[in-house]
Amino acid sequence: MGVVASLNQMFFLIEYDRGKGKIVSLTTFDNSERLKAQDSRLALELSLHGRGIEREVVLLDGASEDAVRLTHARYFEDLEQLVSKLKTRLLLT
Repeated sequence: MGVVASLNQMFFLIEYDRGKGKIVSLTTFDNSERLKAQDSRLALELSLHGRGIEREVVLLDGASEDAVRLTHARYFEDLEQLVSKLKTRLLLT
């Protein structure tokens, strides 16, 4: 997260199951809820750890969910979709 926050900045808390390659939960926070988002990330990580559940927990920031989907596509698309996009990009170069 940058030092200078945009007024339109949002935060996205993602619980990701690597084994299944899919999002388990996605929670959105407004820019004014930065501390709540950070506290929620920590609480989720501690809860999962306490139950012995191994999942990736990330807190991302971006102007919109669409922007985060673009910059962090691996959380939102399956392997087949990512490979297809890569092939398309390679053909365009």
